[in-house]
Amino acid sequence: MDREALITASFELAAEKAGDLTPLVYERLFREHPEMEALFWRDKNHQVKGEMLSQVAVAILDFVGPRRYSSQLIRTEVINHAGYDVPPEVFRLFFGVVRDTMKAVCGADWTADIDAAWSSTLTDLDAYATLNSTAA
Repeated sequence: MDREALITASFELAAEKAGDLTPLVYERLFREHPEMEALFWRDKNHQVKGEMLSQVAVAILDFVGPRRYSSQLIRTEVINHAGYDVPPEVFRLFFGVVRDTMKAVCGADWTADIDAAWSSTLTDLDAYATLNSTAA
């Protein structure tokens, strides 16, 4: 399987096992990075968290696939989030938290091939999340 198929399969598998990953992703994020919770003080009904995770999933799937818009979307969101005092490094953290949450949810069904696909994807995403000008 190629990287796109493996990443897609991992999202499908995690959704089958856990349904909505939003509470699990943000529980992990706030446990591992408690300073992040304060950034969501307005999100009383958790809609912003759900929408953000949905956009991240769609962006990752586009990034490993046709890459029609994801690289520019990520760069744009890094700049937009700076207005909320969110440093670019948070995007790198968040992408990793999504992967780690899915890996935990999938358990033994998370294969070495899926893990390698995610590792290479996270490495490639880093350049966009940190506004590295050499990313293409």
